[in-house]
Amino acid sequence: MRIGVNGGTFDPIHFGHLRPALEVLESLALDEMRFIPACQPVHRGTPSVAASHRVRMVELAIAPQPRFVLDRREIDRGGPSYMVETLESVKRDFPTAELVLMMGADAIAAFTRWHRWQDILKLANIVVTRRPGAENRLPDALALYRQNWHFEKVGDPPLHFDAPAGKIGFLPVTQLDISATAIRARLAAGRSVRYLTPETVVEYIDTHQLYRKETHAG
Repeated sequence: MRIGVNGGTFDPIHFGHLRPALEVLESLALDEMRFIPACQPVHRGTPSVAASHRVRMVELAIAPQPRFVLDRREIDRGGPSYMVETLESVKRDFPTAELVLMMGADAIAAFTRWHRWQDILKLANIVVTRRPGAENRLPDALALYRQNWHFEKVGDPPLHFDAPAGKIGFLPVTQLDISATAIRARLAAGRSVRYLTPETVVEYIDTHQLYRKETHAG
């Protein structure tokens, strides 16, 4: 079994999260992609709305794709959300699975500052999503972990890591210029976010009046 791991605050989830995740799922022939909302992010500020809202929005957004899975383990664990602890937990649940951690170019640039980053590479392979044509950049400390691929177009055979863990590969994906920060700003200004996030998420935000100026995390 090959399991993708996609962590984030998802505050709120949007198409910029969903489309790359689908392309990773298909390009690496994963059995599933697990969306894992963070409880207390350690690399960014406190989420704007309660965890219950963020979890429900993820659930609504991924419902149409059967191989997308909502995973609540960081929310249920509570406290700071360290990816190494999350991967250890997933590995306990799926001891024979190959884990593929999905992250962006900004995240891999800072990866050696993550908590127990060396142990993350003992637990999983990493796929770094990037814009087509962008340079594959790794910090010097990660050069030995590089997985060399030649995958640039739809229709190429599925990619496979050449080890069960400890490799870092780059995958060009459709990167939409959408950010949760911009979505929150639009909502605070009373503007529409339709077509930036799934309609079910738009309806949920409207129903619960999330991200308006008076909204606070609870």
